Order: sequence, then C-alpha cells, then structure tokens
Amino acid sequence: MSLPIANVGRIMKQVVPGSGKISKEGKQLMQECVTEFISFVTGEASAKCHKENRKTVNGDDICWALSSLGFDNYAEAISRYLYKYRLAHTHREQNLLSNNNNNKEHSRV
Repeated sequence: MSLPIANVGRIMKQVVPGSGKISKEGKQLMQECVTEFISFVTGEASAKCHKENRKTVNGDDICWALSSLGFDNYAEAISRYLYKYRLAHTHREQNLLSNNNNNKEHSRV
C-alpha cells in the first residue's frame, strides 16, 4: 500500500522550478521512500500505544514518534500544526453549537 503516485508528483512539483521536470523513476522512488517513512513513524507510534494498552494512534503519538526517532524538526512543526488544527476544530464545533442554538430559538418564536 502506498500513496498515489499522482499525489506524490504534485507535492514534488511544488518545490521544483516551473521549467523543471520530475521523471517517472524519481516519482516512484519518492513514493517508496514516503511510504516507508510513514510506516516507520507509525510503527513507532503504534508500539508506544501498544505498551500503554491503547488501540488508537493519535497526533500526539505521531509527534512523540518523530521526536524519539530523531526527527525533532518535523516533530516541532507537526506539533504546531496539530495545535492549530485542534484550535480550528474547537472553534468550528463551537460555531456549530451556537448556530444550532440560534436556530432552535428562532423556531420557537
């Protein structure tokens, strides 16, 4: 199982100059590397969860795994992203609750 090669190619293309090209072999190699990296990090996070008798790997586990494997720069960046994601998710839920309460009040009038 691996990421679709078209997605890998699109991501790679974002950092290649406009006139640059990426060979099929280059995309395939990156696809294999990315798949292996994801499996490596997820395996480490999963082992942590298993030791803690948990079944679900979460974002904090991925951050921990990245750090424990020596990818501290990635762990820091992902931690910042995770914080912003959770903040946005909380705001979204609060807005939905607020909208639902407003709709209920209007239907009573």
